[in-house]
Amino acid sequence: MMNNERLSDNFTLDEFTRSDTASRLGIINEPGEKELAALRVLVSRTIQPLRDKLGVPIHVNSGYRCPELNKAVGGVPTSQHQKGEAADLSIDGKAADILEALENSNIPFDQAILYRKQNFLHVSLKLDGVQRSNVIIKM
Repeated sequence: MMNNERLSDNFTLDEFTRSDTASRLGIINEPGEKELAALRVLVSRTIQPLRDKLGVPIHVNSGYRCPELNKAVGGVPTSQHQKGEAADLSIDGKAADILEALENSNIPFDQAILYRKQNFLHVSLKLDGVQRSNVIIKM
């Protein structure tokens, strides 16, 4: 299913729900209303501002994951991806540049996990509650 709903100037809902694994396994990866609300907040408050600051396209490797998809890709049971509060991002070049842009701004985030070897940044923003602004770097 293709959903071209615009979440911001540079991002569509389809980018945050598309999954090769879901397609291969026949999993319908559609967010509910609360997850969709969380995705809209994540994109408008964190990801689009990051895109604007970087000035280069950001690729969404993984966004929303329904529980079945999260399990299929080996995600942790408490993954914020299941709530629509997280996305794994990459750019042409080093994902560390995304983290640097995030750290050198006032862009809100809950968690930023840099996966150096896989070259992507997991970034999350809670829909409710206090943002931890927690940065983790994995080799």
